[in-house]
Amino acid sequence: MLRFLPALLLTLTVSAGEPKPVPRMQAIPLPRDEVSFQRDGEEIARFHFAQDQRRPFVFPVIGPSGRSLTRMGHPHDPITHSHHNSVWFSHQFVGGVNFWGDDGGRISHIKVLRYEDTDDLAFAETENAWLNKEGKPVLHDKRRISVKPLAGREWLLLLDLQLEARTADVPLDDSAFGFLGVRMAKTIGVIDGGGTIRNSEGGVDEAGCFRKPARWMDYSGPITPNAVEGIALFDHPQNPNHPVPFHCRNDGWMGASLTFGHPLTVKKGEPMRLRYALYIHSGMPEPAKIEEQWKAFAASPWTDFPEKKK
Repeated sequence: MLRFLPALLLTLTVSAGEPKPVPRMQAIPLPRDEVSFQRDGEEIARFHFAQDQRRPFVFPVIGPSGRSLTRMGHPHDPITHSHHNSVWFSHQFVGGVNFWGDDGGRISHIKVLRYEDTDDLAFAETENAWLNKEGKPVLHDKRRISVKPLAGREWLLLLDLQLEARTADVPLDDSAFGFLGVRMAKTIGVIDGGGTIRNSEGGVDEAGCFRKPARWMDYSGPITPNAVEGIALFDHPQNPNHPVPFHCRNDGWMGASLTFGHPLTVKKGEPMRLRYALYIHSGMPEPAKIEEQWKAFAASPWTDFPEKKK
């Protein structure tokens, strides 16, 4: 037996020395229920889903210059706008419960479903419960947070949500607040930094874009002394009520208002699917370039979530 040992060790050494390609995009789990999304080993976003928080959120969202294009909280009203958690899913009225602010319901992480790393895409999928003040679930969701590289250090943050009513129909009442919110960095805001809001219909700033239906909305402004960058929020054409009105403010935030003027219901046993994207870009692109990116997103495959094991 011993005379065969050197040959066996040589075989194992050769096999171990054949590396597999390292994925360019990775979702790396971290302590305290966080996921670092990395491109070529460099973090471009981080997903937070600890159960002691009011809701899961993504922060930071790193632009081409290396700085976050989003922030936590309102720059001038951090107390009553503490729910402005960079990039987040929520809604003001879900089954009669207010999940928008920090004094109502809470979206609680249940479990991680899976992670995926590839050259073209990395993602994390989780399951969550929307709990009322008594801790009872009103709604459940599965969500996928994905990052996709683009040319020139630009990238896409893809946000997929599947809402599930498991015991009874759940109404989503008329509101401008929800389902997706984005709080921009202070210097990108129109008021604080001289930034600009634009939408797909030609509207400019709050006066021209506030609660107006659109395919996309872009918020761009200075992020360093020498760089202008921004985020375009895309609404997918298969989403209910598309094109939805967008809520925006010159003080630095924007959101896609799923049910403003058109309430919806998540029916028991019939999941509701939502798909959004954030186009993280340099400069202030011409509307035609943003529209080109939106069209590519609109044609992208719809996300399939894994079925619950019986």
